[in-house]
Amino acid sequence: MKKLKRLVVKVGSSVLTEGKARVAESNLERIVRHIAELVSQGKEVVLVSSGAIACGLSHMGLSRRPTKLSQLQAAAAIGQNILMQAYTRIFEKYNLKCAQILLTRDDFHERKRYINAKNTILNLFELKVVPIVNENDTISVDEIKFGDNDMLSALVAMLIEADGLEILSDVEGLCRTYDKKNKTYMDLIKKVKSVTKEIEIIANGTNGATCIGGMESKISAIKIATNVGIPVVLANGLSDNLNIDFSNPEEGTGTYFEAVDSFKVSRKHWIGFGAKSSGRIVVDDGAKKAILNKNASLLSPGVTNVMGEFSEKEIVEITDKDGVVLAKGIANYSSNHLNKIKGKRAEKEVVHRDNMVLLG
Repeated sequence: MKKLKRLVVKVGSSVLTEGKARVAESNLERIVRHIAELVSQGKEVVLVSSGAIACGLSHMGLSRRPTKLSQLQAAAAIGQNILMQAYTRIFEKYNLKCAQILLTRDDFHERKRYINAKNTILNLFELKVVPIVNENDTISVDEIKFGDNDMLSALVAMLIEADGLEILSDVEGLCRTYDKKNKTYMDLIKKVKSVTKEIEIIANGTNGATCIGGMESKISAIKIATNVGIPVVLANGLSDNLNIDFSNPEEGTGTYFEAVDSFKVSRKHWIGFGAKSSGRIVVDDGAKKAILNKNASLLSPGVTNVMGEFSEKEIVEITDKDGVVLAKGIANYSSNHLNKIKGKRAEKEVVHRDNMVLLG
């Protein structure tokens, strides 16, 4: 833990609300106390927090999460202010200041906004302020549709090149079995070397009164973080005995997910996992082998099909004939131009190796 300088701590609605349409301040204080302890050890910590919608639902007098998008966005608009007031008050008890940062998926997609978000967080670190990040649910539906800020936490960890990511949920970690009768998870897995198909099968989605997501979305986020060199611990944020230890995971609480790569190149982080793809380039078997096995750039003779519309210098996915995504990269040609030269020789690479990240 002494070697870990920069951490992201993600806390979900299941921890903050205990399944109800309100935030329990005692749980908020438990999380703030944990962060304050990390800060006292000299660590830079970003808190990725859900809970705004739950705060808003309570203020609106609703006991369950509505299905109408406009109501969810209204709840987020009301609740974000209430949530930050509570965090500010509790952080002050520990002589710490906090700041709010609201992000959307587009902030990771556009390179300039991506860098600006990173610089803001780094400046807050210099000021000894704890950044609290949440999805801007009033204008974005990513968190509402795709998970309980799990993906956001992985993207933030990647953004600031964190040394570790803590995902605090209402379960002890990744467990092999679930007792439906007693509603308890059993057979905790203490350490995961890589997110294999078996691990993905073990993960199951959930749907509560105030949050969505579950183990499935957490595993997807963990896969992104570990693939860019960031280890993850999934642990119970409701526990009074929370003891996360990245250096000795067998002794700590939760499940430790080992980083499977030492990938620490910020621009390639962004290409591979931050930026959205504007289109797809389908390649033949020869180009597939060259990309995956020979560290080669993508050349136009290997292109068999172009899908979607994109401009030069936009991010594209490179797939095989079966639709399996092999890589992402920056295209040197627009989709219109590439359609004219596919299968033929061209002056430059379609996607240069230096601007490509393997995913297959």
